[in-house]
Amino acid sequence: MSIELLKRPPDALEVAAKRTKQDVVAAEGLPPRTSDLSAPIMHLTGHAAEIFCCKFGPFGDILASAGFDRQIFLWNVFGDCENIACLPGHTGSVSQLSFTKDGTHLVSASTDKTMGLWDLEAGVRVRRFKGHQSFVNSCNVSRSDTPTMICSGSDDGTVRLWDSRRRHCVKTLTNPNKYQVTAVTFNEKADNIISGGIDNSVKMWDLKHGEVQIEMKGHIDTVTCLSLSPDGNFVLSNSMDNTVRMWDVRPFAPANRCLKAFVGAQHNFEKNLIKCCWSPQGTKIVGGSSDRMVYVWDTSSRKLLYKLPGHSGSVNDVDCHPTQPILMTASSDKSLFLGELK
Repeated sequence: MSIELLKRPPDALEVAAKRTKQDVVAAEGLPPRTSDLSAPIMHLTGHAAEIFCCKFGPFGDILASAGFDRQIFLWNVFGDCENIACLPGHTGSVSQLSFTKDGTHLVSASTDKTMGLWDLEAGVRVRRFKGHQSFVNSCNVSRSDTPTMICSGSDDGTVRLWDSRRRHCVKTLTNPNKYQVTAVTFNEKADNIISGGIDNSVKMWDLKHGEVQIEMKGHIDTVTCLSLSPDGNFVLSNSMDNTVRMWDVRPFAPANRCLKAFVGAQHNFEKNLIKCCWSPQGTKIVGGSSDRMVYVWDTSSRKLLYKLPGHSGSVNDVDCHPTQPILMTASSDKSLFLGELK
């Protein structure tokens, strides 16, 4: 008796071994993949309360998230998106996060009236910036290489400038009307700080003279976020008047600096400081919304490209991956989504 063995031809085995992720997607009739995420959408859970802020690292390999549970979580962006670290230390909710340019440190702003500078390799807080007399709503790190400068805005009505090498505040800018400051960002050269607050205006501060250089009016409710464009020429402002506006912050721009207004994203009775951001090339604008959606607009045409569902609570923060078409969203439903765009 003879037994005949049925074997796959060697060439078929070789072809099967060489199939790529794109080949598998094409064979199954799925849309082509555009990123290195393990799946087109990744759902990250682990926070015990609302998430107010999230940020990709400058190289796109890690991300950070924080919120009402007072802890900062660090996650891997690729693979299984594991939670790789938890940074406790704040005694109030964390309102905003900002990475340094070299990706070695993270700055956090908190309602405990302080900011923290965290060493990500060691997983410890190396600086605690104290000086604000009320909640710190916003922080931003300069894009310049050295030294790393940090700005912050607070409910005490001040904008403060910090040097990462020093413990104490370098300069304090006091809002003339004493209104709370809810959003801050540096300009490209870090010689100006741009701020927004409950007085509805966007102010550009001259750091040399310590005074308001330009005041840009147009919003009719509180400014909740400011985001500088990749080229440094424009700034986005999100507001509780349900508009996202684009402002020209170049030195010799026309008097009317408001160039465009993007509509659709909502704010509600929760009064969260909902964020917005630019895509890495500046061709798209993304905004969170209290209606649980994520809004993506085309920068030049103002056309709404995507209205993305998924969250079951207000979408409080959004961020775009620095090198791949990946969008991150953070929500009051205690979770984050990573999703790839076309």
